[in-house]
Amino acid sequence: MAHVLVVGAGPAGMITACCLADAGIKVTILEQSPDLPDDLRASTFHPPTLDLLERFGVTDKLIGMGLVCPQWQVRDREKGVIATFDLGVLKNDTNHPYRLQCEQWRLTRLLRDRLATNPDVTFRYDAKVEGVSQDADSVTVTIAGGETFTGDWLVGSDGARSAVRRALGVAFDGITIPEVFLTLSTTFKFHEAIPDLANISYISDPNEWFVLLRNLSLWRLLLPTDANEPEDVMLSEKRVQERMQGVLPTGVPFEIRHRTAYRVHERVADHYIKGRVALVGDAAHVNNPLGGMGMNGGAHDAFNLGDKLIAIIRGADPALLGRYERQRRKVALEVVQQQALRNRQTMNMRDPAAREAHFNDLRATVADPAKHRAFLLRGSLIQSLRDLEAVA
Repeated sequence: MAHVLVVGAGPAGMITACCLADAGIKVTILEQSPDLPDDLRASTFHPPTLDLLERFGVTDKLIGMGLVCPQWQVRDREKGVIATFDLGVLKNDTNHPYRLQCEQWRLTRLLRDRLATNPDVTFRYDAKVEGVSQDADSVTVTIAGGETFTGDWLVGSDGARSAVRRALGVAFDGITIPEVFLTLSTTFKFHEAIPDLANISYISDPNEWFVLLRNLSLWRLLLPTDANEPEDVMLSEKRVQERMQGVLPTGVPFEIRHRTAYRVHERVADHYIKGRVALVGDAAHVNNPLGGMGMNGGAHDAFNLGDKLIAIIRGADPALLGRYERQRRKVALEVVQQQALRNRQTMNMRDPAAREAHFNDLRATVADPAKHRAFLLRGSLIQSLRDLEAVA
């Protein structure tokens, strides 16, 4: 029986594992944490991701755990709503014409439950990768303590600091965004305090933009922050309350359930394939979180890679993995990264004339049905999936 090692049990790794296990392939999942990661960074599922997850029978369960958001907004901090985009216009393009706000860890747990009864799937936690070696027929992973695991193929889905990518010597060039992103989760009901607020709102301002995202029980606030501000100050209760009051003065403290600050990078691996090793998700590409492109792009990587590995194990030419790299690296460079960069650029606009021209363009896009649909096909990553067949 063919055996694939999957390093990293985030969304991309778990999706790849499910594809392979459903095809009768033995899978060993190596996760460095003592349990599945439960970080709160990614929470937006785009329509085509929900469509693809139907394959595993988990989409309806995931929807039941999240908040369905048919609309999202661009707002001006002073003027209010600039444009409201309605994903309902994609009703003929997807089974799920909306964004789903739901924490990514809920998906990984659903997929783990699905794999738990498969005797050909093994989970190994506290498995920190320290080395990768391969020959013409197999690949071996060494974890802390010296234990080794050998399989026919290896999938590196171990995030932005990927030990697999580093072991392969694959370059991860790009930039680090100058500001730190501060994310705060609160029980405060912004939708009751701000008129006409959509559950996903990007608030533009020449001095301090921010993003508001709602899930079933909390609102998440994302704020750009000066990287020179010490993290202990940035995350202190006093400073957090000051920032929250700056967003919406209430005169009373906000209840904060979660707070974190992180540096943001825009990077794409030089290669996704090295011999019998494939990189997927954040191990292959990272970008800023504006627009929810990263986790969804990684999920699409995983379905693409999983199906190609299955085909190879069943007798297809291993060169098929080269097409995976060409297809998904092109999407990372030309779609995911560029869209995320544009999103940040527009949020950071300060020139009044440029801001108003951009707002007028958004208004015109929403007002034109054809432009509205085309804009949402691109922004939801549906178009990027349709364009893959043109990549040889």
